[in-house]
Amino acid sequence: MQATLSSVAAAAGVSTSTASRALSGHPSVLPTTRARVEAAAAALRYQPNATASALRTRRTGLLGLVVNNLRTATFSTIAETLQSWAADHGYQVLVCPTGGDPDREADFLRAARAHHFDGVVVAGSGANTELVNSLVDDGRAVVTMNREVPRSLAPSVMPAYEQAARLGTEHLIGLGHTRIAVIGGPAEVTSGRLHHAGYAAAMAAAGLPVVPGLVHRGPFTPDFGQAAARALLAAPELPTALLVSNHEASFGALPALGGSGVALPAELSVICTEDEPFYSWWAPPLTTVDNRAGLQAERAGALLLAQLTGDAVDPRPAELVEPQLVVRASTAPPRVS
Repeated sequence: MQATLSSVAAAAGVSTSTASRALSGHPSVLPTTRARVEAAAAALRYQPNATASALRTRRTGLLGLVVNNLRTATFSTIAETLQSWAADHGYQVLVCPTGGDPDREADFLRAARAHHFDGVVVAGSGANTELVNSLVDDGRAVVTMNREVPRSLAPSVMPAYEQAARLGTEHLIGLGHTRIAVIGGPAEVTSGRLHHAGYAAAMAAAGLPVVPGLVHRGPFTPDFGQAAARALLAAPELPTALLVSNHEASFGALPALGGSGVALPAELSVICTEDEPFYSWWAPPLTTVDNRAGLQAERAGALLLAQLTGDAVDPRPAELVEPQLVVRASTAPPRVS
């Protein structure tokens, strides 16, 4: 038979309310009484009823995290960093990888609301504004990441996508490249739109044209990256440099380039946005613009904590995390003909 708080109290010779206070660490309980209650609880193998505690305190100790996947370093780093942060603050994180599916994301947000999660971080699809706002209206701590959520009432932490693409493009221009290709994300997605804006702005500032045939924008998939890289390689005139701002596409583009016989960086300089551990192991090691996912997660944790402790947090503007250029061996001045 499962032990109850009443049976623990009886074994310790105290009232049920005293046993409850002792096990919750209430300062009014004498150390000797607390030790007696804890010993009784251990002997009876008592497990507190988390549901009952949540009803009393209106806190479950649970946080939710929505991510599009756990394959990329960005999302896995966000998950690991938030899990560590939560443990330090007495919370547990339930992670839901959705594959970028707004419906799966919506199901998780509904479950988080139904089970009274204390907070949710949504690094997901950019959809489900109404569900995000309903959590905010319920008094839950909510932070959005990764993509803009239109009309969201929650504070947001975002990579500075436009700055990242501009930083990468300016690095290539500074090396002397003028024929710079792009493998980017779709225009309707935050990162795809802002990365392209940063690339175009850097090209315009340098007086360089954006050549339509050198710009390939599509879904966040390795297959698209492979197809885009092959299209660039088949062009009548090769670019001398390539910015891959569609992160998932890099998983297809890089092997396609590696198998093509094109020498990096002698014939083609390559730079990627968002870092991956394998980028530094690639041959040659890849220059990247690091989006600093760990710092993004730390900022999200700080915004969560502010809400959990009752502080008012302004949802606008989004807090932007500045990227860092990491120069490796895959970028160099263009070869002189």
